[in-house]
Amino acid sequence: MARVEYQTLEAKEIKFGRNSFIEVARKIAKSDEGENEFVAISKGFFMPEGGGKRFRQSIALPKEPEILKEIAAALESV
Repeated sequence: MARVEYQTLEAKEIKFGRNSFIEVARKIAKSDEGENEFVAISKGFFMPEGGGKRFRQSIALPKEPEILKEIAAALESV
């Protein structure tokens, strides 16, 4: 099995609640087989006393602009 390395190209953080956040990021997965660019939406929380961030759940979406526009429109209409 090929080792996969992830690189974050750009990320935006949306804070909500007392210590929770949603991160929307454009990432690249690199392996010996090639590269795959995608958009990741992750949910997580901040550790107490500056202990950093922890991620709970994530979903990866294709980077195609048409699909991202359709997802954004669906979010607006819900």
